[in-house]
Amino acid sequence: MDPYLLALWLHILSSTVLFGTGIGTAFQMVWAMRTGKVETVHSVASGVVWADWLFTTPAGIAQPLTGLWLIYIAGYSFVEPWLLATYALYVLAFICWAPVVHLQIRIRDLAGAALATGAPLPDDARRLYRIWFALGWPAFAALAGVFWLMVSRPALW
Repeated sequence: MDPYLLALWLHILSSTVLFGTGIGTAFQMVWAMRTGKVETVHSVASGVVWADWLFTTPAGIAQPLTGLWLIYIAGYSFVEPWLLATYALYVLAFICWAPVVHLQIRIRDLAGAALATGAPLPDDARRLYRIWFALGWPAFAALAGVFWLMVSRPALW
C-alpha cells in the first residue's frame, strides 16, 4: 500500500475515533447527569472512563504521530503557519481533555460511593460536572478548528 494513503487512512480513522468518541461520551455524560440518578451517573461515568482509555487515548496518541508522518511524506515544512496553528489547537484540546479524564473518574467514584451508601448524588459531583462541561467546549472548538485546518490546509496562507 502507498505509504501516504496508509498514513492518511490511519489519520482519518484516528481522528474519527477521537472526535466521535469525545462527542458520544460527552452526550452520554450530559444525559446521565441530567437525570440526577446515582445509579445512572455511576454506570455512565464508568463507561465514559473506560471509553477514554480504550478509544480516546490511543486515538489521541495516533493523531500527532500520523499527522507528523503525513507532513513528512507530503513534503511540508513542519513549521508552516497552518501547521503551527494546528499544533496549538491540538495542545489546547489536550490541556482541556487531561483534567476532564480526572473529573470523570472523580464523578464516577463519588457516584459509586453514594450508590454504595444509598445517598443521593453529592453536590461535589455536580460541581465537578460543571467544570467538566466547561472544559469540553474549548476542546470541541479546538478539534473542530484542527479539522478545518486539515481540510483547508495551506490554501489559507
